[in-house]
Amino acid sequence: MSGHYYVTTPIYYPNAEPHIGHTYTTVVVDTLVRWHAARGDATWSVSGVDQHGEKMVETAAQRGVSVRQLVEQYAKVFEQTWAELDLSPSRFVRTTEPAHVRNVREILQRVFDAGWIEKREYEGRYCIGCERFLTERDLVDGRCRDHETTPELRREVNYFFLMSREFGWLRGEIESGRYEIRPERYRNEALAMLRDESGLGDLSISRPKSRLDWGIELPFDTDHVCYVWFDALISYLTGAGYPDDPRFAARWANAEHLIGKDILKPHAIFWPIMLRAMGLATPRRLSVHGYWNVDQRKVSKSLGNMISPLAMRERYGFEAFRYFLLREMSFGLDADFSEPALVERINADLANNLGNLVARTLNLVDKLCDGARPEAGSADPEDLALVAEAAAASARIDAALGALQLHVALAAVIEYATRVNRYIDGRAPWKAAKDPAGLPRARTALHHACRALDELARMLAPLLPETSRRIAARLAASPIAAGPPLFPRAEAP
Repeated sequence: MSGHYYVTTPIYYPNAEPHIGHTYTTVVVDTLVRWHAARGDATWSVSGVDQHGEKMVETAAQRGVSVRQLVEQYAKVFEQTWAELDLSPSRFVRTTEPAHVRNVREILQRVFDAGWIEKREYEGRYCIGCERFLTERDLVDGRCRDHETTPELRREVNYFFLMSREFGWLRGEIESGRYEIRPERYRNEALAMLRDESGLGDLSISRPKSRLDWGIELPFDTDHVCYVWFDALISYLTGAGYPDDPRFAARWANAEHLIGKDILKPHAIFWPIMLRAMGLATPRRLSVHGYWNVDQRKVSKSLGNMISPLAMRERYGFEAFRYFLLREMSFGLDADFSEPALVERINADLANNLGNLVARTLNLVDKLCDGARPEAGSADPEDLALVAEAAAASARIDAALGALQLHVALAAVIEYATRVNRYIDGRAPWKAAKDPAGLPRARTALHHACRALDELARMLAPLLPETSRRIAARLAASPIAAGPPLFPRAEAP
């Protein structure tokens, strides 16, 4: 093993079924885990559900069920969805599970004893969707920028985490790169938050049970429950085996969080200072992606414009949907989803290019080589150029994955497939084989084409794992046969 790699999705809020936003982050995590594992790293991934807070109580009341019934129902939906799509993490954390509740209470008591928490009366504008008090920075025309609702004025006694005293330290951590935030736009946004301290201040980390009793009780005041974000962030420690798993230290030293930009503040500001108060190091890296938009609006449960990964699987196959997610979004920027765009990607890149390459190559092997993988004759410059281009494409893919430019990695795969198609066109083995003297040359060309398919299967392994396995299985079959299309052409809705 060359090292450790620990990566997390957000701890998702389960008051509805998984949508495209959840799926994108989970697919990126799955891709990175597969890539690191192939490089020899000991990998560990965590996902889970944030089951506490006011939104869960509100949703349960709307549906006429107990809050515990609701959170367990959706926890199962999330876990089963990732299992069905071959995206299961190493550890799935529920914030109601005993190990996590124990960790939250132990950490709260430790931080309280160390003088990081004090009790205050507070008045402010509260967004139920965000489960927190908002500042002017969070509002657009007086409404929450994420949920498009008007926050309500609340006055209550809360416990506050005294994070403002460490803003200077945190600026230094981010500016030095010790706490790496990427892409750079989000690093700059976090630093802007820290420069404008009036928009931050200290963090309310409790809710009185007279208003909300669904949560983890504070160990030092059982009339209050823990603020949902202080609770949920600790899931990353629980999932890594905190406090007693012997592998925890190695995992945490190599931790990367993947999140959407709407939760930058808790991860870039709250979390590293919470860790400092606990006596733990910051994660190695925070990687932040943009929104998926449908009809020019951010996809979200509250806006009702979700795209179901299971529905997309039934309609187009999940690998095709996975390809679209990774190919269409430049990590860090927003992206638009539409079914016509998905169909165009499927047909142009997957059916007509990659799928056609696999089918034509294996059909030619079946026809000209009796289904046996051909041996190579002497290589000429064109053959050697194809081999060299496979190495160059692999290097581009590795560099792109390391920089979280997944769309660039897939573009390199498709460019290489295009190059192999051109090689076959140029060699025209179906023509060469008509003359017995040309048959060795035809078989050499097909040898190199099969070798290119081997390379494509390896390149695709972290990105489109099912497709990679299907290509490899067809190459390993005896006799070789093309089989059904890897990607049937799709029809626009």
